[in-house]
Amino acid sequence: MGGLWIPDVAWWQLVVRAVVVFVAVLLLLRVSGKRQVGQMGVAQFVALLLISNAVQNAMNGGDNSLGGGLILAGALIVLSYVFEVLTYRSKRFETLVQGRPTLLVHHGKVLTEHLHRELLNERELRAILRHQGIRHLDEVQEAILESDGYVSLVRKTEG
Repeated sequence: MGGLWIPDVAWWQLVVRAVVVFVAVLLLLRVSGKRQVGQMGVAQFVALLLISNAVQNAMNGGDNSLGGGLILAGALIVLSYVFEVLTYRSKRFETLVQGRPTLLVHHGKVLTEHLHRELLNERELRAILRHQGIRHLDEVQEAILESDGYVSLVRKTEG
């Protein structure tokens, strides 16, 4: 038993566990859709909280030392930074990790098939549009669900 500062698990095992869990959770969340945290339903938020609890032991291997926690925190921060750099430098990696934008409205018409693919319904889309000051679909040239979950708008021009 390592005690307060010394991990019970080898430092490199903690790093490997952090990498494996980070990538696995990233892939699972990537498959689950593009919604932003503010657009999550209660069930999705609860699932996210439980996922973090479920993978904790997979990462720490039963180690509860401060040293082990700091090693894991450092590994996760480095991983996050590496992923940011890779997504910045490689369009292919960015698409793999973050996905591609999805056109939801084109010339004021809802693209229902695209909505369904993103697990959105028209009621949710209209609420998102209202939050951005859009009252009617005919005001929208394009509405795009970005890879980060934000819906960006191009308004129709007058004339």
